[in-house]
Amino acid sequence: MGKVRTTLVKRTARKLLEMYPELFTGDFEHNKKVVSQLIEYRSKKLRNQIAGYITHLVNAAKKRKKEAETRF
Repeated sequence: MGKVRTTLVKRTARKLLEMYPELFTGDFEHNKKVVSQLIEYRSKKLRNQIAGYITHLVNAAKKRKKEAETRF
């Protein structure tokens, strides 16, 4: 099984993605730099967890959009 993401990570990632959707991409390294500029994080681990979850959300949204386009 994979690691569990805490509520803090999920809530922060969703809020950042909602506020700045144009800044994030499907690339973890890019998202990591953007997250470090937007928030004052407690640790590298927390920053990386937030950036990773944002990357996951962006890639999932792209996949859903692509599937929806191919259906029609």
